[in-house]
Parts: sequence; structure tokens; C-alpha cells
Amino acid sequence: MSPRRLRIRIQILLTAAVVTANLIGIAIAISLAGFGIPEPSVFTRELILVNFLAVPVYASVALIIGVSIGTVMMVRALRWSILGETPTPADARRAVRAQRRLVLLQLVLWFGAAAMLGLLYGLHDPELIPKAVLVVAMSGAVVAAVSNLFTDVLLRPVWAKILQAGLGLRGKSVRWQAVMSWAIGSGIPLAGILLVVFFSTYVSESSRTSLFVSVTVLVAIAVAVGLLAVYLFAWTVTGPIRSVRDGMARVRTGDVSEDVDVIVYDGSELGEMQYGFNTMIAGLREEERLRDIFGRHVGRDVAAAAMRADPQLGGTAQTVAVVFVDVMGSTELAAERPPEEVVTLLNRFFAVIVEATESNRGLVNKFEGDAVLSIFGAPIGLDDPAGAALRAAREIAQRLAAEVPELQAGIGVSYGPVVAGNVGAIQRFEYTVIGDPVNESARISEIAKRDPRRPWAAQRAIAAAAPGEAARWKLETTEVLRGRDAATEIFVARVIPYAPHQRSGDDDPRAETGDAPRADRSND
Repeated sequence: MSPRRLRIRIQILLTAAVVTANLIGIAIAISLAGFGIPEPSVFTRELILVNFLAVPVYASVALIIGVSIGTVMMVRALRWSILGETPTPADARRAVRAQRRLVLLQLVLWFGAAAMLGLLYGLHDPELIPKAVLVVAMSGAVVAAVSNLFTDVLLRPVWAKILQAGLGLRGKSVRWQAVMSWAIGSGIPLAGILLVVFFSTYVSESSRTSLFVSVTVLVAIAVAVGLLAVYLFAWTVTGPIRSVRDGMARVRTGDVSEDVDVIVYDGSELGEMQYGFNTMIAGLREEERLRDIFGRHVGRDVAAAAMRADPQLGGTAQTVAVVFVDVMGSTELAAERPPEEVVTLLNRFFAVIVEATESNRGLVNKFEGDAVLSIFGAPIGLDDPAGAALRAAREIAQRLAAEVPELQAGIGVSYGPVVAGNVGAIQRFEYTVIGDPVNESARISEIAKRDPRRPWAAQRAIAAAAPGEAARWKLETTEVLRGRDAATEIFVARVIPYAPHQRSGDDDPRAETGDAPRADRSND
């Protein structure tokens, strides 16, 4: 909305609020003067000029003055809001003072009317002075209170901007609003009834019927005005509570996004409640972000286990399956391409492995330069960890050939007992597995570089897998792995996926020298 349209909208709303409050006051004054306190009567022939000339003229002029000066004063004080600027402490003080001055202006105009009418009616009959002054003053108090409630509701967007800027609104409290609502709905009408009894007893002799009518009129006014006051007060109180309630309902469903934040627009304790809710949601959002980052770094299963209990150093003996994937020709790749391009290519490569591992309920335990270690069966147990690892290895081989043809890798699978747990120091540790299957999978990945189109696996992984998965593999060779004395039977997947091009394992310097991958060296 343009600043001009926003200014006009504010002027219209404030004008409507002030006019409505004054019309309520005029209706109350006429009811009190004519029926609530009928004696002494103001409807006599001698007071025609006062009733039909002086009163309408003053009411019209006062209404014009109250509306024009009040709205102009408010618009000037809210210029920063109309222009969409961030309020300063001085802007916040001016906005609060402008609202108070608007209410005070209505009170002054009504008290001026009380003084003028008291004088005009007193010139005709001195007994009318207290009646005129009290009736008009009471009506003016109602107008001021209703104007304050109306403008407080209409200016909620302004209060919201002030509070969002970290600025407080002094003088606003639920207790004060409740007292004002009571004064409008009960205090002033009770004072009116007291005045009726006073005038009936000491000023003029009134019949029981007249007294009954007067009290009935005052009770009707009290009910109507009280209902309006309670409704406005309930509106101001339930609005912030409802916004927090709706936000809590969304939080219970797991939604902690920024859309859940409520707009803080109340300057009382309810606004502090709204602000506290937003602070709580910000903490939950930050906790969720840290949990997500933590899960990305160490694996979501490891992160969930760490969240459930305080992690301790050490581990437990478990039987797991391990998949080790090592890129071929990484040295030449780094020498031939810019570092940024190498990183982008490796990220595509790693994405395939992560997706294939997690889709088979495994854990990508670590990235070692251009190699990846995945675990199946820890920290979350699986019914068939060997079968899951073999399926993941086949999926990795097929997807790398189709999605990352620029890279080829040796894929080794092993199975057996390991120690899984937290290794390091109490200040800094990581979850990992240590045992012969890790070393064996790394050694097999070296041999797998002879034919990187297919994954290679140790015989014990095939033997431990379910029959359906084991049938997909065949014995390829029996070799003594580096660092071992006994020979190991090594199997390969029966289905050979199509590879756009193939790079010889001899291109890998580690294949020539026989050096083990870094993950392998770390577990020797």
C-alpha cells in the first residue's frame, strides 16, 4: 500500500473511532439528562435556545476540532509508520503521547461542554448546574475511555512495529485496561444511580415511578456500555492469546519455521508473552538447525543416538557390513582440473554414495579425501546388514556409471565383527567402527579397480547375506590381501552395468605402488 493510501486509511479509521466514541457519549448524555435524571428538567420552553442552538453548535464544533486536530496529530506522530521506516525511541514516545493527547483532547472538549452548559443552564435555573455538569462530565469520561480502547485496537500495527524494533510501550498493562473497562461498564453507571438517588432525595421530590424509570434507564445504559467495554477489553486480551495458541498448535505438529512467529502488537504483559513465544520458537528453530547440521556431519542415526543420551568414549562389539568406495586416478584429476571443478565433481560422486547408503538403511561414516566408508548394522541394527551392504554396492556401481561417468571407483564390501563407538578425546570425538572388515573392504576396493564397473565383496559378506542377494554374486578370484597370510575369496556382482568409458586402474598411483587408501591406513 502506498504511503498516501495508508495515511488516508489511518485518518479514516481514527476519525470513525473518535466519531463513534463521541456519538456514544452524546447518546448517554441525552439519556441521562432526559430520563436517567429527569428532575430538574432541561426540556422547558425557556431552554429552547440552549437545547437546540448552543448544544448542537458546541457539539458540532467540538467534534470537528476533536477529529481534525486529533487525526492530524496522530498522522504526524505516525509518519515513520506510514513511510515504512523503522521507529526510533523518539518515534515510539511520540506515538504513545499522540494517542494519550487524542484521548485527553476528547476529555477536555467534553469538560469544556460541562462548564459551558452548566453556566447556560444555571442562568435559567441554578438547580440545573450540578445536573448539567455531572451528566456531561460522566459522558465525557465514557467517551475518553472508549476512544482509548478504540485507538489502542486500531493502532496495533503501529505497536507491532515499535515492539519488533525492540522498543517498549510504557504505561500499558492488562490491569489498567481492566480497570478502565470496569469504570466504563460499572463505575460510571453506579455513580449515575447514586446521583439519581441524591437528586430525588435532596434536590427535587420524585415519585417512585420516576425513580424506577430513572434507575431502569441507567441500568440499560450500564448494560449497553458495559457490554461494549467488556467486548473491547476481551478483544484486546484474547487477540494475543489466540495468536500464541495458534502458533503452539503448529509447533505441536513439528512446524518451527519462521511462519510460526506471531506478530507482537500488544504493549502489555500479553505482548511480552507473544515475544516470549517467538523467542522460544527461535530457540527451537536453532536447535533444529543444529540437529540438522549435526546429522549431516555425523549421520542422522548417530546424531539421534547422541541426542537420546550423553555420548561416552568407547564402543561395543557389533557385527556389521562395510562398503569402501575409493576414486581412481584422483591425483591426475586434481592436476588436470581446477579445484572448484574437482570439488563439484566429487560432491556429485559423494551424493550418489550417500543416497544409495541411506536408501539401504546404512550410515555414511566418513569421507576420506576421495574415499567413502559406509557402515550397515551400526548404530542402528539391521536384520540383514550384509545383504543391505551388497545391495548398496550394486546400486552405487550402477548409478556412478550412469550419473558420474567422469569418475570411476573401486568398491569393496566386507562383513564381520567390529567395535563401534566414539573414538577420540572427551573434548572431541567421532563415531566410527574399528575392526578387520574395515581394512578388508579397503583392500578389496584396490583389487576392484581392475574392473570398476562392478562391486567386489569378500566371501564372508556373501555368506552372511540373504539367499536372494547372495545369488546375485559370483566368485571371481582368490587372493592374499596385502597385510595378510591367508587367501580371501572375492566375489563380484553378476550383472555388469554399462559404463560410458573406463579408466584403467594403472592410472591410479596408489594401484602402482600398492599404497592403501587413507581410510585403510587409519584402521591398520
